[in-house]
Amino acid sequence: MAYIPSVAPGSAFAPWRWAMAGALAGLILALVLFAPARWLAALVRQASGEHVLLDGPRGGFWQGSAQLVLSGGAGSREAVALPGQLTWTIRPAWNGLNVQLNAECCMQQALQLQARPAGWSGVQLTLSDSHSQWPAGLLAGLGTPWNTVQAQGQLAASTQGFNARWVQGRLSLTGRLQLDATRISSRLSTLQPMGSYRLLLQGGNPSTLELNTLEGKLQLTGRGQWVGQRLRFDGAASATPESIDALSNLLNIIGRRNGATAIIKVG
Repeated sequence: MAYIPSVAPGSAFAPWRWAMAGALAGLILALVLFAPARWLAALVRQASGEHVLLDGPRGGFWQGSAQLVLSGGAGSREAVALPGQLTWTIRPAWNGLNVQLNAECCMQQALQLQARPAGWSGVQLTLSDSHSQWPAGLLAGLGTPWNTVQAQGQLAASTQGFNARWVQGRLSLTGRLQLDATRISSRLSTLQPMGSYRLLLQGGNPSTLELNTLEGKLQLTGRGQWVGQRLRFDGAASATPESIDALSNLLNIIGRRNGATAIIKVG
């Protein structure tokens, strides 16, 4: 009688199980590598509470393009699209992600962003030194009060050694982020323009936020700092004596009126 070797139950199917596991791993890898750009658009939409949208995404998750849209959030009818395309490249690294962003309308060079874990439950974001120009009208897409103010003018943003770190619910900042709003006007005022302003975020312990008027008949000032994750800011808006009537409606929108001054308070 011929000898038939014994086979452990289920062992004959082991090669098939390995093949199926390999095929599944390959499928998952293919999905990750060739994920469509609309997956990133959906992720950005959810993470921003529908305030930042990537409209008409093209290409892939890791490299693609779309039109940047700012919105008032879920259910809002307010939305403003940035002219031209926003392009991105995402490169995984052994300790995080390297992201490159470029808006053809507004950036002289691409913005480099590094995302790294910080401890067991934190994250650290580092921005390259950069300079960019944006239309102030883009802010109207964020809803109240920007859709009422309808600001026009130019926004010049620059970063220098900027780093944001979230660990155990606490935010710490280093470096400098500056936003210059130049020749700003509003549909609420007949003054064209009303003035130019500077918002300066300076990292440190504590991190501070300063608002100053560069020139103009609408005077804006203020100072604040981060306490934990919350910003506490106190400021004021006022008008030169000869322009109070022309700026009265805008002052009512900016903050609580106290005579010719509007009080600005956050946090």
